[in-house]
Amino acid sequence: MPIDSEVIISDTSCLILLSKIDKLDLLKKFSDSIYVTPDIKSEFGNELPDWIKVKAPKNKAYQELLELDLDAGESSAISLTFELENSILILDDLKGRYLAEKLKLRFSGTFGLILKAKQLGIIDKVKPILDEIKQTNFRFSEKLFELVLKEAGE
Repeated sequence: MPIDSEVIISDTSCLILLSKIDKLDLLKKFSDSIYVTPDIKSEFGNELPDWIKVKAPKNKAYQELLELDLDAGESSAISLTFELENSILILDDLKGRYLAEKLKLRFSGTFGLILKAKQLGIIDKVKPILDEIKQTNFRFSEKLFELVLKEAGE
């Protein structure tokens, strides 16, 4: 049973990373309403689970404006965030996060999602998951790794 009634809009990086470590179902434990855009689905390139809904943002002009600085997936995710109430955006790209902050959107990265999963009791420990992430080609600093572990109390 999902923990929260929030709408989660995931960017491609979160989907790719969680699928690489076989933890994509972690998203499902947070909400019944997980969305991606057609651009994100295309960037992901794999079959999505049936519990992830695909929805295009209505305001294409806004998305195109955002694409001046961001890729199509991030732009479409940010655009969709404005259209779905009670939504939180999951994105890892620094430029995208910076823009989301400037736009006063609610957002988190994949590491924040993993940390929240521990805080809510969805997972027992974050370190094994972070160790799995280290085995992928996902780039993150050792400082971030240590910060997440500290926040998790591990």
